[in-house]
Amino acid sequence: MKKGWRSRGYLPHFDMGGLYQGITYRLADSLPGSAGVPPASSAPLSTHEKIERRKQIERELNKGYGSCLLREKKIAKIVVDAWKHFDGKRYDLIAYVVMPNHVHLLIKTYEGFALSNVIHSWKSFTAHEINKYLKQCGRDARAPKVWQKEYFDRAIRNDKHFIQALTYIHDNPVKAGLCRQASEWPWSSAEKFVK
Repeated sequence: MKKGWRSRGYLPHFDMGGLYQGITYRLADSLPGSAGVPPASSAPLSTHEKIERRKQIERELNKGYGSCLLREKKIAKIVVDAWKHFDGKRYDLIAYVVMPNHVHLLIKTYEGFALSNVIHSWKSFTAHEINKYLKQCGRDARAPKVWQKEYFDRAIRNDKHFIQALTYIHDNPVKAGLCRQASEWPWSSAEKFVK
């Protein structure tokens, strides 16, 4: 496993065991081409521009564009079960939320398990299972692309950042108007933090 910064395309990623990482990935059809999100350019963005771009993408995602396959109970369960499968073996699953067209997680990575490989295994397995489920339901499952190619990861810097990431993840369905309290959303770990 290569440690440190790397890139497999548009987004840079930081890979190292023992880190807390906030992760976001989304369905392939979750953002329309005309979503008002400026296209990624080859010109480097300032820190402020990166933050604004990220916020704009999140606002667009929360509008619920696309197929929103993750809204379906069976499909959301496939995703959560995939995360839980290697919890405590390849990473610690700290917090998560499944939104209708994207997901957020907070994990602690383990030495020897590259974040890129972990995320690839989640996406690959769940895409296969989701397409299998759609086919069983008699729905068009010909489109093999379930997930957007890239993902967004952010290494957690300190305790304050950890709490901010945890709160952000759990408050996502509330901010999107899907529920009144974070603990009401069925595809979230928020309830275990309420007690």
